[in-house]
Amino acid sequence: MELSVVMPCLNEAETVATCVRKTVAFFDEAGIDGEVVIADNGSTDGSQKLAREAGARVVPVADKGYGNALMGGIRAARGKYVAMGDADDSYDFATLGPFLEDLRDGADLVMGNRFQGGIASGAMPPLHRYLGNPVLSFVGRLFFGSKIGDFHCGLRAFNKASILRLGLQTGGMEFASEMVVKATLAKYDIRERPTTLSQDGRSRPPHLNTWRDGWRHLRFLMLYSPRWLFLIPGLVFMTVGLVAGAALAFGPVRVGSIAFDVDTLVGAGAAMIIGFQAVLFALLTKVYAMEEGFLPDDTRVRKLLRWWSLERGLVFGGLLALAGLGGLVASLMHWRVHSFGELDPRHSLRIVVPAATALVMSLQQLFASLFVSILGIRRRHPLVVDAAEEAADVVDEAAEKVAAEGAAAEPARD
Repeated sequence: MELSVVMPCLNEAETVATCVRKTVAFFDEAGIDGEVVIADNGSTDGSQKLAREAGARVVPVADKGYGNALMGGIRAARGKYVAMGDADDSYDFATLGPFLEDLRDGADLVMGNRFQGGIASGAMPPLHRYLGNPVLSFVGRLFFGSKIGDFHCGLRAFNKASILRLGLQTGGMEFASEMVVKATLAKYDIRERPTTLSQDGRSRPPHLNTWRDGWRHLRFLMLYSPRWLFLIPGLVFMTVGLVAGAALAFGPVRVGSIAFDVDTLVGAGAAMIIGFQAVLFALLTKVYAMEEGFLPDDTRVRKLLRWWSLERGLVFGGLLALAGLGGLVASLMHWRVHSFGELDPRHSLRIVVPAATALVMSLQQLFASLFVSILGIRRRHPLVVDAAEEAADVVDEAAEKVAAEGAAAEPARD
């Protein structure tokens, strides 16, 4: 079978039969060997019976959620290629011809773009049309270098084997973003086709929740981009803290009528610590995501880890700690000169703040080096290994048996 059209369904009795009939008619007119798969997520309004009568195959999916329903339908699909779209009659499945042409040409994922094809009046709320979708699509392009203009278009088609290799995991509406993000990171051939969005045929409100599902999309985009979530903000904090700290370490700084002194120096030290922690979080998150397969392997990070060994990290952290301790000793000597009495904070803090900052950062560096080393330990579960070895033995025995039977039958064939 060439094409399976998967539609998630939860109480879509008003429109599901219409969508199925239109898709089946498209198969007949285009001469496509295809099927319609209704991934039912627990409908209680008779959607399953209506879909079967219209010519669809219904696959029950127990796990709730848009992404779970779609993954259940995709796994059950028999086609080499899979197209997905909502069962609310808002997408025209008869326009899948160009999508299929791109797939036959070697594309892994073909996205629809509603902003290029046209959005009917009332088909999309203004908040989604002018704020939600454009902003989230822009964030996706910025964070991941994608060229897709409509990240959340519900009509898309893909090579089933390619998408299954991505290991998609989200169960909610953010599934739409996860597919595009992971396909982009895997350097898949992703193309885009204009598509139209019509007003859906249901009398009830859609399942989509504007703020909840919008936040889930944004949260996913941030969590899958440690660079934008941790690294870039961390570098900004460190740069501001370093520049301000260096300028104030030797005395107050005036900008017009505003004077910056030791209070600002304390803030600069805090910015350095926060920024350094964020940069370390970026590295730790990236390493963990790579080891667990959430993000593809990054050669730059691998090179950094090969150079930044545990020993180098401990040495660097130790040197930073010595610098901090040296500063604290200098502050004690300064206190001693004043007979351990009251000190002018405008002078003493210029020694204590940089010293304390260096000491805190040294401990962060030491702990991070140890944790990165732990993350780099390759796990080998004995039960999994034993099962794999046992399965390999069974396969070997079966192969030997087949070979022996074939050798015995060879003279008879001659």
